[in-house]
Amino acid sequence: METSLDYTFAALADPTRRAILSMLLEDDMAVTDVAEPFDMSLAAISKHLNILTRAGLISQEKRGRVKWCKLEPGALKAASVWMQGFGQFEPVNLDDFERYLVSENLFAPDE
Repeated sequence: METSLDYTFAALADPTRRAILSMLLEDDMAVTDVAEPFDMSLAAISKHLNILTRAGLISQEKRGRVKWCKLEPGALKAASVWMQGFGQFEPVNLDDFERYLVSENLFAPDE
């Protein structure tokens, strides 16, 4: 479980990946549609998607020539259960959590 949580929190630490997860709350999306609102290359978006996939937060599948991304229901359950154990994290503000990790030198954001 620790490794799974490590991947989950590492994936959630990046604001671009959190934005992608928010977009996928609405519906499955083609990779090109996911990439559209961001000012970065398709290769950079693909790296973010691969991190989210490795963490189990999304799945990707090829439909014809198009790769689709889907939010995995329940993927954040273990992280949510872990954080609820502390009681003080209701509701969870992931931006504040990231700032805390940076301030404690537990995480260095991608630059």
